[in-house]
Formats: sequence, C-alpha cells, structure tokens
Amino acid sequence: MLKNNNSLLALLLAVGGFAGTAVADDEVVDELLGLYGSEEFISIATGYRQPVSKAPAVASIIDSDEIKRIGATDIDDVLELVPGLHIARSYQGYNPIYTFRGVYSDFNPQVLMLVNGIPVTNLFTGNRSNTWFGMPVSAIQRIEIIRGPGSAIYGADAFAGVINIITKSGQDLNGAEVGVRHGTYDTSDFFTTYGKEWTDSSLAFILEGSRTNGLDKIIESDAQSFLDQQTGTNASYAPGPLNLQRDSIDMRLDYRYKDLVIRGGYQGRFNAGGGVGLVQALDNSSEYRSERINADITYGIDSLLPDLSATFSASFLHTTQEVEENVILFPPGSTGLFLDETGSPLPPGLFPDGVIGNPEVYERHNRVNANFHYTRFVDHDLSLGIGYYHGDVYKVKESKNYCTDSVSCDYILAQGGVVDVSDTPFVFLRESDRKNYYIYLQDIFNLANDWELTAGLRYDHYSDFGETINPRLALVWSTSNSLTTKLLYGEAFRAPAFTETRNINNPAALGNPDLSPETLRSVELAFDYKPIYALNTIFNMFYYEWDDIIQFVPGPGGGNTAQNAGQQNGYGAEFEAKWNLSPDIYLLANYSWQKSTNDSTDRDAANAPEKQLYVQVNWELNSDFELNLQTNWVMDRRREFNDPRSSVDDYVLVDITLRKSNIWNDIDVAFIVKNVFDEDAREPSPNGVPQPLIPNDLPLPGRQLMGEIRYQF
Repeated sequence: MLKNNNSLLALLLAVGGFAGTAVADDEVVDELLGLYGSEEFISIATGYRQPVSKAPAVASIIDSDEIKRIGATDIDDVLELVPGLHIARSYQGYNPIYTFRGVYSDFNPQVLMLVNGIPVTNLFTGNRSNTWFGMPVSAIQRIEIIRGPGSAIYGADAFAGVINIITKSGQDLNGAEVGVRHGTYDTSDFFTTYGKEWTDSSLAFILEGSRTNGLDKIIESDAQSFLDQQTGTNASYAPGPLNLQRDSIDMRLDYRYKDLVIRGGYQGRFNAGGGVGLVQALDNSSEYRSERINADITYGIDSLLPDLSATFSASFLHTTQEVEENVILFPPGSTGLFLDETGSPLPPGLFPDGVIGNPEVYERHNRVNANFHYTRFVDHDLSLGIGYYHGDVYKVKESKNYCTDSVSCDYILAQGGVVDVSDTPFVFLRESDRKNYYIYLQDIFNLANDWELTAGLRYDHYSDFGETINPRLALVWSTSNSLTTKLLYGEAFRAPAFTETRNINNPAALGNPDLSPETLRSVELAFDYKPIYALNTIFNMFYYEWDDIIQFVPGPGGGNTAQNAGQQNGYGAEFEAKWNLSPDIYLLANYSWQKSTNDSTDRDAANAPEKQLYVQVNWELNSDFELNLQTNWVMDRRREFNDPRSSVDDYVLVDITLRKSNIWNDIDVAFIVKNVFDEDAREPSPNGVPQPLIPNDLPLPGRQLMGEIRYQF
C-alpha cells in the first residue's frame, strides 16, 4: 500500500480538490451555447463531457481548427501551445520529452498519452516507446490536456500530465479532402480524409504518409570522441550529422451506429534513424522500424436502469520496437567500454564492424472497462468504473557481437560475429507480463448554490508490485457569472517500466524487481475569469511533491541498478489569455513559471525551463487570407548536479503560416515557415561521467520552409 501524507490529506479533505459539474444532455448544452456563446467542453477531467471552466482540473483544449491555423504537421507542434508544458528531446531518436511543471526524465514515463481515452503506453520503457517517431495531425479532431495528476480516473502514469488525442469521426468530416506538403530536409507529406454521416451511423477514414531525410544538424563531439581521447583511437563519426530520416504511414477508421463505436488504427515507422545513437555515439547507418495496431469497441446505454447509464469498452494494442539495419553502439575501430583482465582497453581491431547490439521488443495490450453514471439523487452525481488490463511483452529479440561477463563471452565468441541471443540467458530483457484490475468511484456533490465538491478514489492492484490507492478532491465555486474558482488536490502513481524491473545483462542499467511506484501529491488553486465576452483568462498556482523517483544508481557489486532513490518538489504559476481583439484578430498568450528542487542535492531540478512565454496572433486579412504568427520563448534551464557546463541557453522561436482559401475550385494553399530567424536553439543533453558525452547539447531545426495544398470535394 502506498503511504499518504496524512496531515496534508486531512487539511485538504476539509476544503476539497478535483471537482466537476453535472453535465446537461446534448440538447440542453446546444441551447445554452445559442444563448451565451461558445464554451469549450472537455471529457478528460471526469470521463464525461462538461464545460472546461467548471472541470475539476487545470485543462487545455486544442481543436482541429487551431491545429490547421498554426500550420502544425506533428502533434509536438501543437503541444507547445500549452502553458506549463515544454517539449524537450531525447538523444535516442529525438523522441519528445513532454515536460510538465519541471517533471523531467529521459524516457518520460510520467506523462500518460491517450488516443480516444485509451493509453498508448508500452511496458518496456513506460512511455510511447523508443520508436515513437511522432504522430501526424490530420486525423485529430481535438486534444485535451490536463496539467497535474489524473490517476484517480486513469490509473498508472497519469502523473505529471495527461494528453488525450480525440480522432475524427464521420460527423466531424464533410466529404473528402486530400492534401500534400513539401519542404526543408526533403520532407514530403500526403493526407486524405473521408467522412460520411447517415441517419443512425457515420464512417470516417484517414490516411497519412510522410517521408523525410530528417534534421541534419552537426554533432561536434560524442561518446566515441571521449573514448578516442582515452584510448588513442580515431573512430568517432563526430563532427557529423544526426541520423533522423524516417518513412511513416498512419491510418484511422471510425464507424458508429447509434450507441456503438468501432475504431481501428495503424501506425508504421520505417527506415527510422536513431538520432545521436543508442549510447550517445553517432551511428549514421542504423535503422529502426515499429508498428502500432489498435482496435477498440465502445457501447453506451443511456437507460440501463432508471437514472443509470453505462458505457462498456474493450481495446487491443499491438506495438513493436524492431531493427532494420544493425544498431552500431560504437563505430568500427572503437574499443567500446570494455576492458581486458588487467583493466586496460581492448585492442581496436576486436570490433572491425563496430560494437553492435540490436534490441527488439514486441508487446500486446488488452483492456476491458465498464463505467456507470447514476443521477437518482438530487445533489449527487455518481460515477463508478471497473476494469481489467493485461499487458504482455511476449517476444524479446537481440543480436549482438559483444558480451558483459565470462559466461556470455564464451557463448558469443564461440559463435563469432553478430550472434542471435534471443532465446538464451544472455538476452537484455526478460519476457513477462503485467495484470491490473481497478475500481474507482466519483461523486460530484452539489454542496450549495454555486458550490460543487467532487471526491474521487481509485484502487489498483498489479500482479507485479501490489496495490495503490489514489484520491482526488475538488471544490469548484462559481464565484460570479464571470469568475470560477477551483481548489484541487490529487495523488498519482507511475508504475515501474520493465526496463527498470527486468533489464538483465546490461551493467549500465540493471532491473530491480522490488521497485515501488513513483508517487506524486499535488495542490492547485485556479481562477477562470471572463471579464468580457471576447476575453477569457486563467490563472493558477500549484505545489507538488514527487517521491520514490526511480533512478539507476551504482550498486555494491558494480553496475547501475534501478532504485527508488530520488525526491523532488516544485511550485509555480501559470497564466493564459484568449482574446478576440476584433472579428478578424485573435490573440492567445500564456506565461508559466516553476521552481523545482531536487531534494537529494538541494539544487534546482535540471533541464526543465523555469519560465516560458508563448504568444500567438491570428489575423484574417479577408475572407480568404489568414496569417498566423507564433512566438515561443524558453528560458532558464539548469544543468544536472555536477554537470560542469553553464546553464542551457535560452531561445526564441518564431513561426509564420500564411493560408489562402478557395484559390481555385475548393483548393487551399498554405506557406509555413518555422524558426523564421534561424535561431540556434538547443535542448539539453545528459550529463555523464566523468564528463557530458555530447557537450554542446542537442540542436533543434533551423529555418524550415514548407508549402501545402488541400483540395476538398
């Protein structure tokens, strides 16, 4: 059982935490919209639709219109709009690190990503996978983001934040659309969407494809550069370009008949480069591939019993991490990190083809859920959810030409070359599975006129590490017609990933089956204020405690083993404003500030920006021309403890999108410029021992130009 801070919890039980408001049916909602104007609605906060201003969370919504306005081509372009969220980069494949409020880690398992409410988390690393390689946006109808914990509804990994991607249905599409883009880095995209709605049913189909040579910025020095200095070799590919080429294909299908929803999806990533390299040594020839196949079915019953509605769902996800071309950990001529029996480096000729290691992981995820909504009581709105999850790492494959101990060396040297160790004791990860069942209860209690208290509690039991209980509470006060005040409390947990519990034969990162989940407790105070019809502002303050952080630390027998070794606390504030300055000009601006402390070192937490400023102006020049300008300013990122480098440089990125509609027979065109002023922006690279292995950080793209054509019919 996870321990609670009883005094903190008792204090907050008296005043509330996460809250919501009873939701009117769609007909009443539409009538209210007609009377009072547009109001954004969100479902991620409680599991069903409600106004975002009343939702029991600090939440953001980004719809397909805004995604199109800003010229976004990937989901990461969209998420930078969210206050308190910054997208850093991993050296492995340049995958995104979604950094909420100072919560930063290399694999980024503390953020839960959902597609239509279903997690896309993998078991191996606990994130979207090391072969995520982005997600295009043509299939996205809206994105809902919660900053702060959400485990009381969504369970594991709804920790620092939750991102829910809602894909388009036939109701969202009108006929068909095709489009193409081409631009910098020899990037070419295509997309086609089709939607049709009938009396009782609808159908949507979306197909997207992309090919790019990828960012080719130069890495001046890498891990092999350091080894060359120590061993007298000359093997490093640095200075040299990043390896970020990629081919992608994405398909989505959505069919609805009355209260039945059936969805399917496919995401394929092929010929994908590994970024800087798996161990921070440039590898210009490796290629990965991955496939994600998903299917889900949902059936809703409005009147299961009087005043009782229910939703039943089941889902399946298959995901892979595969290798198409050998992953070169260290280049030809390198000695690697290996020493002989005397402690001296091995001779360079031992690895004429480089040090090669090809890790592959195949997973299946199955979920069944039932949610019930009961409204019989006048002042209470009750929800109950139950569910079961089974995740299975059913196949692990590895081939390599190196060894880590005398037993594996005897086996690999006897075979010679690159040896397949997939079904031997020398593979890097144990095949295993995880089962989880849960139950949660939520009550929205109408305390008095204009006051609502939401209390929620979720119990999870896991087959491999036991049980957790996570509460959330909220007090929502409709202070006036223009102001809503929220006081929020929530707890969350992050389940250990299999790389942290089951890694073997890897002295740099050995698993520990006795790990406990990471935990987080959070308090927030938020104000949603609309002083005039055209202006909406939100201001919130937060404090959190992050405990039992899983880190790889040196063990008594040598090597690094996963331990619950870290602790961090943070506080800060976020402000955002949306203002229709005129019928033609729209302004979006937000500013966020956070101060997080690593309790182990009593220093500022590393890598996450302390300040962020985002400004967007959208100007409809006339009925057909639209100009969008974005500015994103990232400031004050600290280094890790004992990192000798100065703080990471600030940067300002400016993007412009010019769109012309109906240029000819329903054809739209757009011209997109990202990083207009060619800013030398960089994200932090990890610290290392005895020095950082990529000393000049990870470069972001310079100026990028892209043209787009769309045709609707």
